[in-house]
Amino acid sequence: MKPGALGPAGAQGAAGKPEERRLAWAYLSRVVLGPCPALTALIDSVGILEAARAVRERELPDVLRAPTAQRRSQDMAVRDLETIDALGGRLVTPEDPEWPAWRMLGLSQLEPGRDPDGGVPLVFWVRGHRNLADLTERALAVVGARCSTGYGDRAAGELAGELAARGWTVVSGAAFGIDGMAHRAALAVGGATIAVLACGVDRPYPAQHDRLLARIADTGLVVSEYPPGTVARKHHFLARNRLIAALADGVLVVEAGIRSGARNTVKWARRMGRPALAVPGSVDSAASAGCHRMIRDGEALLVSCVDDILTDAAPLHLPLTGTPEAAAAEQLTDTQACVYAALPDTGGCWPHELCTATGLAVAEVRAALAALDLAGLAGSGGSGWYRPVHGAVSTDRGGRGCGAGAVPGAG
Repeated sequence: MKPGALGPAGAQGAAGKPEERRLAWAYLSRVVLGPCPALTALIDSVGILEAARAVRERELPDVLRAPTAQRRSQDMAVRDLETIDALGGRLVTPEDPEWPAWRMLGLSQLEPGRDPDGGVPLVFWVRGHRNLADLTERALAVVGARCSTGYGDRAAGELAGELAARGWTVVSGAAFGIDGMAHRAALAVGGATIAVLACGVDRPYPAQHDRLLARIADTGLVVSEYPPGTVARKHHFLARNRLIAALADGVLVVEAGIRSGARNTVKWARRMGRPALAVPGSVDSAASAGCHRMIRDGEALLVSCVDDILTDAAPLHLPLTGTPEAAAAEQLTDTQACVYAALPDTGGCWPHELCTATGLAVAEVRAALAALDLAGLAGSGGSGWYRPVHGAVSTDRGGRGCGAGAVPGAG
């Protein structure tokens, strides 16, 4: 790696045209095929265009050489974007207003060393016309056994259908059994549902659910972190489970065997601080043995109706009273106030630029931006993050400063 290759000089051209940036995101999505915390950190540090250049030219830290070696030369970005466009879909990146930043905050706070597959997805490939951030504002994941029983199908259908009828989005993995029943129940009442795939959104999996996935895309969303054409692999399903958990306020398990993959989804929910819920079944039913074990071991709470579910899985939001921006400002932490003060009133800036301006670490800046976005104190667009037009808010906390690089006069 050349000295200074990824330093400030390389980041000067990080802005680029929107088309160039989208091609760079698409290219890197295919290079790593899944979560890659080291690559995400590089992008946050030097910008997407410089990160893509570094991967192509192999000017990389040692930690990124192996993950990018196999597909570094496979630049299929133009074709991938054309494919997703032909499906009526799009690529959603962390630079887009549609990016579910609040949901991804849970993944960004996991320890990479402990959870190597738990990183924030690089991008989302999305099929459907609904807004991903809006559709996950109130959402519950419903998962369970692929070989479900009549009891499990009935329970999943009734619970998912009532949740959808009450305005909740049902998130699941489009598998046989409980997943498919949850999606169908939401569709039956005219509700919203999201299918998270372990393959490209142009490759229905399982194949028998082709028509179901098409219906989901018509009224909800089919999403994946894998580019078009990607074939589902065994490890993709385990990585996919973290996204099912991350995109929802909680995880509901309806029937699960002792070794069910649903327990993996519960694990991710618990690590992100999301509630895990389980529906009990007959003591004689092997299909409910996993639910009973999770309840007994304290991994999941027992629920039997929608009111139980809503009591335990109500979404967490930053409360705003009175003037929204003033109320939100009162609840900012020192770090959030520091990042807010560094946001420009016009134009925009990227996370790595905010790191320079504030002296904060990348993870701190990303977490603060997600909280500010939720509170209406930050927005993002083609030129980066900015301060909305409703005006400046006092950010004086009398505590940690913003460093010499803070925007002059901000705050």
